[in-house]
Parts: sequence; structure tokens; C-alpha cells
Amino acid sequence: MHRRWFAPLLPLALVALACSSRTTAPQPLHAAAPHEEGRADSGAGGGSEEDATTAARLDALAQARAADTFGRRRQAATNDAATGWAGEQVVNPNVDDWEPAVATDPHDPYIYILTTRYGQPAPCRSHCPSPYIALTVSSDNGASWGAQVPIWGVKGSKAQYDPTITVVPDTGVVYAFFLNADRHGGFSTLFIKSIDHGQTWTDPVRPNGQVSWTDKPELTTSPSGQDVYVSWNGPTGGDLWVGVSHDSGATWKQIRVVNSRRYFYAYDGIVLPDGTVIFSESSFRYTCAGSGSSNCVSSGQVWHHAVISRDNGDTWENVIVAKVPIGEDCFSFGCGEFYTGQTSVATDANGRPVFAYEGPLTDGGPQTSYVTISTNEGRTWGDATAVSVNGEDSTQPRVVGTGRGDYRLWYMQTSDGDLQKPDGTHYWNVWYRSSTDGGLTWSAPLKISDASAGAAPYIHTDPSGNTGFDEIYGDYGEIGITSTGKTIGVWGEGISYFGPGGCWFNIQT
Repeated sequence: MHRRWFAPLLPLALVALACSSRTTAPQPLHAAAPHEEGRADSGAGGGSEEDATTAARLDALAQARAADTFGRRRQAATNDAATGWAGEQVVNPNVDDWEPAVATDPHDPYIYILTTRYGQPAPCRSHCPSPYIALTVSSDNGASWGAQVPIWGVKGSKAQYDPTITVVPDTGVVYAFFLNADRHGGFSTLFIKSIDHGQTWTDPVRPNGQVSWTDKPELTTSPSGQDVYVSWNGPTGGDLWVGVSHDSGATWKQIRVVNSRRYFYAYDGIVLPDGTVIFSESSFRYTCAGSGSSNCVSSGQVWHHAVISRDNGDTWENVIVAKVPIGEDCFSFGCGEFYTGQTSVATDANGRPVFAYEGPLTDGGPQTSYVTISTNEGRTWGDATAVSVNGEDSTQPRVVGTGRGDYRLWYMQTSDGDLQKPDGTHYWNVWYRSSTDGGLTWSAPLKISDASAGAAPYIHTDPSGNTGFDEIYGDYGEIGITSTGKTIGVWGEGISYFGPGGCWFNIQT
């Protein structure tokens, strides 16, 4: 779903603040407590606004198909692949896919991609979700791909969003979470798993228990898969919740970690070799036109958080990694505050996590993507290192680690000095960098969104001759490392925030 439930207003005049990258100490949160029911106000808008967004996305798709501007590939995707990469490919050129997730098996050649699929025929006979989560599997590290199928048909499901997926390192079992829009108007997080590489799935379990409303689930697991953690924002003004299971997802307890006026969003999660759990999150304060209004806008600063447990999920602490101003607005039709507040976190075998985030130097300015390192399991974080180009707008940094000191990262970035088209939108690309020294230094940027102009109706050449796509399509993309040590990145590209668009990926050779 859209990262914010809120319809945009005119930008507020905010105080300009420098990007904070100083070492920070944890702020304790209350100990784990049994779940408590909150009022079902997701901040504003709720299911009715998501219904409107889905309707707008389906309408944009119908118009594009009627005009014959979307729905079939007209040429090869890539004529000039990035050095060392296979070349960008679209998951399916004939469908409207939004917001992908990816998981790789560290020991076997399996890759799993999930997408949120709009406007396709119903995947079941009755009471089918729309959109639904589609699964695509490769059993040969991306050389070929199997059929694209619904991951799970849930009776009574109105729609499915926000997929996330992982492979249990020690067993190869696949865990998946997604957001389920219940027909009575609520949103619940569902957990399913597969022991046969995605051919069949267990019946869903609700990690949120009796918590009445959830959004933006993000998961991580111990190497054995016995300890599973999922973070989401809950029913009382976006408060941060965590679901914890110690029996491979069979049963769950729910913990309300934060009770504040800030609205939290989870983006990534890891378990360090010593069992420490870290979720990367961001939080906002919103100002609304009135009680229950969907006319809300973020104000103040974006805070980037490492939310950490050192006792198997019983208690949690909040480390504020950085506080940054609000970044540039998104001018694409329908998107409002789309680019701000993205984070990611990764670890290697040394247990020295790298945290990626974004932020501008001044309010409303172009964002820079940064990384910062912790040498003490997330208690404090060092000075931030910029990885994107100064003067361009950057968002969605995604980082993954392996081995000892081996980190890989991609991020979105505009071109031509944050050039805006006449309608205010940009040309976007995906850039890749890697580190072999634990994130201290990074390789030169390499553009891996290397599809040729015209490969899709939203891929064009800008006035300087650079090829890019019209709009980021999805609140996030993901990154993984295959069993042969190659990087795969997945992300969304589209005509506008409402689309249509597609999910794309590129794999190292």
C-alpha cells in the first residue's frame, strides 16, 4: 500500500535542519506487554482511502490498455546491459505489478519474487482478492522462471498488499507475510510458509492476533527459522507493534512497542549472529485538517530508527539513528509524500550492521541516500556516508550483507541535476554499489536499471541522453544474494504513482 494513508495538502513551511549523522544512544521503551486494543483509527483514511487508490490504479490501467499504450513489450528490454549484469528484465510485461519482494536461498539455486498484481482475472472461483500477491520462482538462480501464480487465495479476502518473503537459512523453508484487506474493512497481517519451494503453502496464521488493524509488515527470522519476528504499525495512530513467535510461526504474541504521537513504518529486519534482532524503521508526525480527516501532512522531521531486542523479543529499545528534514514532494499524479522515510538494515557474519536511510540537508530539498555502521550491535551508530550523488533526489536505499564485510546496496536516483519535466516529474534510475570492508568504502556507482528507451511506455531518454523511467512504482523494492554469491535487485517502475507499471529485476553474471 501507499506508505502514507494521508491525502497531501500544500507543503508546510518547516524549519531547515542539517542531516544528523552523529553517534546516538538508545532511548529505552517500555518492556513487552500483552497486546492492548486501540481504537481503529489508522491515522486517517483507512480502508476507504485504499479502496479509492485501488480504484484509481485500476482505472489508469484500463485507460492505458484501451489506448494500447500498456500491456505488451514492443522491443527487447535491454540492448546494453550494465557491466557484470544480465540486463534488466520485467517480471511480466503484460500485467500491472506493484511493489515487489525477493528472497534467495543461500544454499540452493532458488529465487522467489512476489508482486502485488492489479487488474488481472480473479485467481479463484469466488470471493477473490483484488489486487492479489503473485509468486514467481526460479530454480536455477534466475536463468529461467516458472509460472506466475497467486501465492494464496484467502476466502473472505478483499485485497492483498505489502508482500515480504524470506528463506530460512538452515532449512530452505520459505516464510511469507502479506497484508490482507478483510471484507469487514480491517487489515490483518497473514503468515504462511512453504516446505516445497513455493509449490504449496500452509493455511495462514495471523501474527497480529486480536490487534484490529495492521499495515506495512516486515519480517526477519533466526537461522533455524524457530524464532520469527514481524513488525507493523497498528490501530492507534501508527504505533509500532511487533509479533514474536518461537515455534516457527505456529503461535504468536503481540507487543505494542511504542505508544506515541509518531507514526511508524517498518522497512527491513535482521537477526545478528548473537541473536540480536534489529528492525529499520522511520517515523513521522502528522498534522490533519480535523478529527478523522484524510487531509493530513507530515510535519517536523523524519526520524530513522533501529528498533532492537536483545532478549528474543521480550523487550525492545529504540535507537534513533538520524533525524532529517522532510524531503521533496512527489509530483506524479496521486503520490503526494511518496519518497521520504525509507530505511534498510543488513548484517554480515561479523555482526556489524549497516543501516541505510535517506534525507535532505534542507526542508523540501533533494534527498541523499546514506549508510552508517554500528560496531556494538546497534547501540550506537557512526558518522553517515553519502552513497548517492549530491544534487539529485534519492530514495529507497536497500542493503544486504554476506560473508565478512561484504555488503551490496542499490538506491533510486534522479538524473540531470534533479531535472523536472514540464509536469513536475523526474527521470529515475536504479544505482548499485558494493563494499568489501564492512561499509567503510564503496565501489563506483553503476546504473542497473539498464532497459532501453521504449522497452516500456514509462522508459524514456532525457534531454541529456540518459535513459530513465517516469515514476517509482511501489513503496519499496528489495535486494538479495544468490547461492552463487550474485546480487539480485528488484524494484517497480511506472507511468505514475497510479500506474500502470511493472516490477523489474537485474542479476549479476
